[in-house]
Amino acid sequence: MARHFLQLYFGIVATFAIVSWGQDRLWHLYADAARPDSYPSQTAVLTLVERQLTSMPQDRWPAAVAELARSTGLDLELMEPGELAGIEAAGPEQDEPALWTDADDRVWALQRLANSDRLLAFRFVDETSQRTPLEWLLVIIFYAAIALVIMLWLWPLRRDLRALEHSTLRFGDRNWSFDAGISPRSPVASLAAAFGRMARRIDGLIGSHKDMANAMSHEIKTPLARMRFEIELARSAETREALMQHLDHLNTDIAELNAFVTATLEYAVLERAEVALNIGQHDFTLVVPAVTESVKRGVRDDLVLSYDVADDTHCVLCDAHLIETVLRNLLYNATRYAKQRVHVSFRVAADSYQLHVEDDGPGIPAADRERVFGSFVQLDGRNTSHTGFGLGLAIVKRAIEWHGGAARVDGSPLGGARFMVEWPVKATGA
Repeated sequence: MARHFLQLYFGIVATFAIVSWGQDRLWHLYADAARPDSYPSQTAVLTLVERQLTSMPQDRWPAAVAELARSTGLDLELMEPGELAGIEAAGPEQDEPALWTDADDRVWALQRLANSDRLLAFRFVDETSQRTPLEWLLVIIFYAAIALVIMLWLWPLRRDLRALEHSTLRFGDRNWSFDAGISPRSPVASLAAAFGRMARRIDGLIGSHKDMANAMSHEIKTPLARMRFEIELARSAETREALMQHLDHLNTDIAELNAFVTATLEYAVLERAEVALNIGQHDFTLVVPAVTESVKRGVRDDLVLSYDVADDTHCVLCDAHLIETVLRNLLYNATRYAKQRVHVSFRVAADSYQLHVEDDGPGIPAADRERVFGSFVQLDGRNTSHTGFGLGLAIVKRAIEWHGGAARVDGSPLGGARFMVEWPVKATGA
């Protein structure tokens, strides 16, 4: 802080000093020179001496001026034309005194004598250019006030920067929480907010990777163990039918592993720092029915899937691949837990697109409605006979966030859960 303070302080002081010096010089050279009445006593002396000289012959003027200088102690001189460089061309006019500063910075009051080219010169001390002790004290107080103002400006800035530094150091020591306590009015509030978003993003990625590692240890090891067991059984199979049955079980486990790897890779793509969205206009009066019918072909026969699409959804702005993935994952999730019915609705509100998928299943407790969108999260207490990896809803959440929207879950009039996703009409990406 001391280095920044001194740099700012001496920079301001030097600026004020240079400006003040320049103002003093300009005022002295021009303002005072143009206003000899600023020195009334000197002007009066010149006027009295001029009147005395005009009453005697000009050949006696030098002696008279010398006698007056000796007797009064005043520095008076009678100068011939040309003795003062520039005076003969620039003044002074008769009856109009002027000031002149010589090469030694001595100040002269000059008066051109009547009916003569001679100049009466009176040298004096310019007291206006000398600072009194009080003036020097005021100058010191002035610069001290500048230092106080700078200190008051730098202190909260330094305090907030130090708090930000300590928070980042704690975060770097694997304390995955970031709370610098910076006021919104602070000059570094935007920087602290950016650090906070970065910290939350890193914390989320670390948590996601932990969940992924835990899930992989279960979702991969379990099928591998079953596959190893089926291979041993296949080796000891006595009939072709028994062998084919074991091979079918192996194929089922391989398909499960492939589905898990595909879902994991798809989620990992959405968790990247940057995702390039392919935004275009798409006709959702065709997209929603097509995706719904596609999912319907793979569910049980007694389950009814219906849809309701508004007529004004012919030109929807989105990344079609991601939104189709969102709809499929929501439908897959609903069909796992629905008893008899799943309903899809899509419409355009004032400034957003709204997609709802609801079912008549057991629903989701209010305490778990935020957690259900986490990666590799599978809620306890639901029908455990349904398979899944806990990635479908996490993919939904990230895909909608990349569209600048949000996903949430609520209760459905059908009795189960209603998943609601919406994104702005002008989808630009998160």
